Amino acid sequence: MKFSCEKILLQSAVNTASRAVSAKSSIPALEGLLLVAQEGKLTVSGYNMQTGIRTHFAAEIAEEGELVLNARLFGDIIRRMPDDVITLSSDEKLLVHLSCGDADFDIMALSAADFPDLPEVEEKYSVSLPEKTLKEMIQQTSFAVSTNEARPVHMGSLFEISDAGLTVVSVDGFRLALRREPLERIEGGAFSFVAPGTALNEVEKICEDTDELLTVTLGARHILFEVGETELICRRLEGEFLDYKNAIPRRNPISVVVDTKALLESLDRVSVVISEKLKSPVRCIFEQDRVLLSAKTANGDAKDICRLAGDGQDLEIGFNNRYLMDALRYAPADSVKIELNTGISPAIIVPADGEENFLYMVLPVRLKAN
Repeated sequence: MKFSCEKILLQSAVNTASRAVSAKSSIPALEGLLLVAQEGKLTVSGYNMQTGIRTHFAAEIAEEGELVLNARLFGDIIRRMPDDVITLSSDEKLLVHLSCGDADFDIMALSAADFPDLPEVEEKYSVSLPEKTLKEMIQQTSFAVSTNEARPVHMGSLFEISDAGLTVVSVDGFRLALRREPLERIEGGAFSFVAPGTALNEVEKICEDTDELLTVTLGARHILFEVGETELICRRLEGEFLDYKNAIPRRNPISVVVDTKALLESLDRVSVVISEKLKSPVRCIFEQDRVLLSAKTANGDAKDICRLAGDGQDLEIGFNNRYLMDALRYAPADSVKIELNTGISPAIIVPADGEENFLYMVLPVRLKAN
């Protein structure tokens, strides 16, 4: 095998594919990257038996072939090389020679036969949407993905695709995050699946802030995300996802409108006295045109007032500060409408105006009497 290419292209491909490499594995090849040089392009793949990432770019191929290199070592070498053309060649004993400018390295490779095949995704359904849109939708819902292994299906996000568009939902038992976007075209009819949160975090990093279209393909057991020259393949999560439509209460008698940033800043101020060791809910009293916020721990007392529009009917309710702040931080709107019912009912956060393209639900924390 022998090829040469620009350092920047190889480094970018290695960085991307390395995200799916096992840090420690009983199979040495899984700690490596599979390099395949053929038909004028170099393909670099990483796979940890859960998620696989494969990316390719044009390279000068003098001799076709394939081999596996330790991802960490290979990545460290490429990163330290000068910004020039890199040449890689290997012999039948799998000794690899790397050169770039005046730098030379000789390292050992593993046989490509030791690298497990990435799953094939047979196309059942597919959908195309702009990279920027999917990146934002993942970003604005992934904070509510569960980390509790007791319910594995909630360790991912639900994707629902229909003529109405794409809906992404994440839930962790304390809060729910939902984002909706219209779609231009879907193939094969309506479909849904649950994608693992860990894989979606990688998809988010691969997506650029562009209107270039990416394709999501659903297979029998796997999901394929095709973003530019890069493919990410992950297993679908099986199980019964929360029936979110029935879990969200929408007949709430109290409705107030608040500036997202202003409420976030008020919450941030009263959260100063809360810490990992000294936990306390933030007590909120929704009055006419304002909400009183307070928190009390052994560190001290904190109080603040945030202006809003509407009558909160003197409702007193407590929240985990981080959960409420996350919902406001990721809400893609300058002002939000907060719907409330009782001190033990969930708070619903939706856009103050325009289309309801997001909805966040935060469960309250029971307050002790003053």
